[in-house]
Amino acid sequence: MESREFIDLRKNLNKTQQEMARLLGISVKAVRSYEQGWRTIPMHAERQMMFLAARKHETLAPREPCWIVKNCPEDSKTTCPAWEFQAGDLCWFINGTICCGKDFIKWDEKIKICRTCKVFPSVFQIVPVVDK
Repeated sequence: MESREFIDLRKNLNKTQQEMARLLGISVKAVRSYEQGWRTIPMHAERQMMFLAARKHETLAPREPCWIVKNCPEDSKTTCPAWEFQAGDLCWFINGTICCGKDFIKWDEKIKICRTCKVFPSVFQIVPVVDK
């Protein structure tokens, strides 16, 4: 995640830097550093922000589970954590999911594939908030 996306997500969550820091369990100084591009945004912060944004913006939009959307074979589906926990709308968030016939363990590899998938929440394609 780049600093501009971090800022856009924070603003779309309607959170101040202080509120975002509290939600992520980090310091305000860290949030400022991410937004200025001085520090790399850690995976745990990226995942948490994406989860919160997805839940805030997509709670009223029921989604078909990923295994239906992707028409997963039975053997892949039943060994996938998204199926095990009945979280087909959160497959992009759960590590170890089996998608496209591959078990993605590392977040940075997984999220690249997820961003191209129609199961991925549309909230991440929203127009950035412009400061007034």
